[in-house]
Amino acid sequence: SALRFVLVLPALAAFGEKRFLDTTPVQIKEFGAVNKIDFSPVSPYNYAVTASSRIHIYGRYSQEPIKTFSRFKDAAYGATYRDDGNLLVAGSEEGSIRLFDVSGRAPLRQFDGHAKPVHVVGFLSDKYRIFSGADDYSSNLWDIPSATEIVSYSEHNDYVRCGCASKVNADVFITGSYDHTVKLFDARRKSSVMTIEHGHPVESVLLFPSGGLLVSAGGRYVKVWDVLKGGQLLVSLKNHHKTVTCLCLNSSGQRLLSGSLDRHVKIYSTTSYKVVHSFNYATSILSLALSPEDETIVIGMTNGVLNVKHRKPEERKVKSQKKRQPAYRTYGDEEMEDTKTYKKYDKLLKSFQSSKALDAVLEPPIRLYSPEVTVAVMQELHRRGTLRSALAGRDEKQVNLLLTFVARRVIEPRFTSVLVTVADIITDIYQPVVGQSAIVDRQFLRLQEAIGKEIDYQEELLEVLGMMDALFATFTKKRATCLEENRSNGLTETIETNMNN
Repeated sequence: SALRFVLVLPALAAFGEKRFLDTTPVQIKEFGAVNKIDFSPVSPYNYAVTASSRIHIYGRYSQEPIKTFSRFKDAAYGATYRDDGNLLVAGSEEGSIRLFDVSGRAPLRQFDGHAKPVHVVGFLSDKYRIFSGADDYSSNLWDIPSATEIVSYSEHNDYVRCGCASKVNADVFITGSYDHTVKLFDARRKSSVMTIEHGHPVESVLLFPSGGLLVSAGGRYVKVWDVLKGGQLLVSLKNHHKTVTCLCLNSSGQRLLSGSLDRHVKIYSTTSYKVVHSFNYATSILSLALSPEDETIVIGMTNGVLNVKHRKPEERKVKSQKKRQPAYRTYGDEEMEDTKTYKKYDKLLKSFQSSKALDAVLEPPIRLYSPEVTVAVMQELHRRGTLRSALAGRDEKQVNLLLTFVARRVIEPRFTSVLVTVADIITDIYQPVVGQSAIVDRQFLRLQEAIGKEIDYQEELLEVLGMMDALFATFTKKRATCLEENRSNGLTETIETNMNN
């Protein structure tokens, strides 16, 4: 590590809506061009840096590596953490793939089968399989326990230089190639299930966490595709002046980052796909990564320099000592205190962000334990006339979540009137895509079954009510007759008694 040095630099810009400290950004010199940076998904969020023939593990605030993996004869590529943070996999120039335990040093497994350098490696979401892509044009799938090859796909016509795995489906992974194509593979099939033409050599790909949107980068372009619609192009972004080399999403999925050989990192809003911020660096960028909490951004450059910046801690707000009278306003059927600390969904409603407000109340804590809040927001959006737009444009996972909630809660009398309207709008919007997703189709059937059962139940109740009305009417009539007879008998007896007297 004698070649490593540290320089403190001023901050370049704000990231998203939060600023990074202008006193802590550092530059760390690596032994070669930094081809991959990957943060561990578990605390304390160390990150792996692949450069030259080494993989260095850094602590978030460390300026020297806390661990090094150097069992490579030549260059190492693409070191990637598993979802539990316990294992690390990397490709190599000699064509082999090595699997490391982050607490050890020697490789746990070595996978041999590629004939040329392996630049792409990663774990499928089941954690027991690895996918890879190499310069021999092949994309392979490997079994970790047995260290054997499961299947090899030879569908690309040029180097395979990027890839990612679905977090939703454990059998799906994606590769991008210099043959200008992106291919989606399903481990249960013998060939790719989708091919997307990017139009330029593909340098980086990523999937949104929901699995419905795919982003590809190559040439000067960043393109967003709708996987659920068969790879339909949604937007093509051309904001860089040279080749885009890397992509990254922030933890909420609201910001997309792209790095380029033009020395810039562009930050896009994923709602409008407009550039909201830009960083400028001294050298061409090969890799970038954000920590899981968006607290640290690390940039890897062609000259072997790592640039690390940490987000500025939010200043504590000084509470006002002045007492203010609580003001109240009516929202749906709830009365809420109008204070400075609004709920997340309330803030989004105040700023007319309908879709995000609906997303906020579909989060598990609210959806599962306070469904009345979710339905109240849906009712408010319907009153405003924005419910249709809030429900539209959602991917497979989100539609599945909506249908699950509606099917489960529509039978509750307090929610029925609102959720029947929601179900009608969802059906109208997503009817054209019925048959394209087994998950969504299954939820539509569940919703149909739930509503059908409720209708049958209501009909049975009406029949029972009809019978009960008839029974009550008969009972009332009989009771009245008995009373009249008793009164008549009593009156006669009285008269008779008086006469006797």
